[in-house]
Amino acid sequence: MISELTLIRRIRELAGAVDESLIRGIGDDCAVLAAAGLQTETLVTTDTLVEGVHFDLAWHPPELLGQKALSVNVSDIAAMGGVPRFALLSLAVPATAGQELINPLMAGFIAALERYGVRLIGGDTVKSDQGLVLSVTVLGEARAGTVVYRSGARPGDQIWVSGYLGQAAAGLELCRRSHELMATYSDLVAAHVNPQPEMTLGRMLGASGLVTAMIDMSDGLASDLAHICEESGVGAEVRAQDLPVSESTRQAAQALALDPMRLALSGGEDYRLLFTAPASAASQIDGLAGHAIGGQLFSVGEIVSGAEVVLINETQRRAIGFQGYDHFRGNLDLPQHCLQTLGTAKTSGSA
Repeated sequence: MISELTLIRRIRELAGAVDESLIRGIGDDCAVLAAAGLQTETLVTTDTLVEGVHFDLAWHPPELLGQKALSVNVSDIAAMGGVPRFALLSLAVPATAGQELINPLMAGFIAALERYGVRLIGGDTVKSDQGLVLSVTVLGEARAGTVVYRSGARPGDQIWVSGYLGQAAAGLELCRRSHELMATYSDLVAAHVNPQPEMTLGRMLGASGLVTAMIDMSDGLASDLAHICEESGVGAEVRAQDLPVSESTRQAAQALALDPMRLALSGGEDYRLLFTAPASAASQIDGLAGHAIGGQLFSVGEIVSGAEVVLINETQRRAIGFQGYDHFRGNLDLPQHCLQTLGTAKTSGSA
């Protein structure tokens, strides 16, 4: 079966050349449109959530699902350094769905609109024979010249992430496999059902001029870092011992017989920001984090020449390739040799 990345590349080829009104098309978190006569650029992104693929109503409250449908799009805008402004919502609703589903779903979506300062300006509704589907398009804006793309990483840049990794993936596995443990690890369940985009941090990083490339982590660090490397024409070295994994993620992984490092690298749906910046900007980057999120950023590696994405620890270095979530192949496991490497790596952080 064709991979998701291969399909995107093919669509990009078929789309052909663009004119001067389109600054950036396929290949980034958002398309970027020039706004004639204005000092801003328009960002456009879309995401679709499909029942049975992205969520299960058995454990995903409709109100939080409505919030998530907007949040994952806002995260794309944040990853470009922009501010969300308008949204379109399209719903494919099963004929069996009643007010007990639609009312809280829309209440959650409206609450998210208010939280992010976004206006709903249109959309579509149709009947679905295959479960609930939510497709959201968000338009945002950024000051001209401040948009951060995936394509600017350069050898010597440090690789940063804006929070703990693998929490949402651990939360999903808890929902799937152990309802008894869901209350114990409610923070992990919340990371899955109600992600919080890094809107303030993304805007500040974009405005700072310090960041060379950025992406939001929806598919997992391994896959999303590979996107940056491909667009930038570079490689990367990731330090296994510096990947931030919370204590609750480690404990839940142990209870479920999962590898926490596998969750961190290829779990997906973290919706943290993954970005690169020159090593000389490290202290300024840390200062921005404290001001924007009151928390810590984590330096997890370095951009290098070449095209390989490599995982290193004290004694080994192994290529980790483009592993991560792929809609056409499922949630891919890392190669066994990577897991052997990870087995000697230490995790960091606390819940």
